[in-house]
Amino acid sequence: MARAKEIDATILIIEGKHPDFPSFNIPLEKKGFVVYVAKSGKEASDQLERIAPDILVVNAASMRSSGIRICKKLQEQDEELPIILIIDPDRKVSDDAAALVLRHPFTILKLTNRIKPLLPSDGNNILHVGAIRLDIDRKRVRCLGQNTRLTPRLVALLQTFMERPNEVIEREELFKKVWETEYTGDTRTLDVHISWLRKAIEPAPTKPKFLRTIRGVGYRLDV
Repeated sequence: MARAKEIDATILIIEGKHPDFPSFNIPLEKKGFVVYVAKSGKEASDQLERIAPDILVVNAASMRSSGIRICKKLQEQDEELPIILIIDPDRKVSDDAAALVLRHPFTILKLTNRIKPLLPSDGNNILHVGAIRLDIDRKRVRCLGQNTRLTPRLVALLQTFMERPNEVIEREELFKKVWETEYTGDTRTLDVHISWLRKAIEPAPTKPKFLRTIRGVGYRLDV
């Protein structure tokens, strides 16, 4: 079994252009993070489904806002996503409004140090392809705001697809690799596991857009 590649943590940051408060996206990129920027909560919501970030940073101070409404809406969209809320020093916000509330000013080093403990893993056994993030050790997959625990067999099956994205994998090969058998007479077994996997990663499992059936051949993970 191939070793999962190490990846950089992905951050989605919501920022405005308030002249009195600094932007954090470039400093975070310099610290080695993959950073996506949204200018509003709605834009962040749209990006959330596409990039599946590890951390969400809401720079409410740069938008002259408390950020509470944005945090609440995005928490409803992805309950597992850690949120760091940055506010100006004079604004009163409950500390439970996000996973972490930081009051400006502070250094980029402090922000980085606060981000690291909120990351789901050190990245040594994680596969990240498109919007799909598979934590092999914890047997969890996150996709489009949904976080699901998988059986060892489903982990092996999803890992097989993620290591060969956009490639058709024949049913016989899947049986051989995941079930370690040459017997392919019981096609129902594979079909059921594919169905379970779709429930974990697809927004509409009956109309899959990621894990596609290639009739008469096998399956393909489109990302």
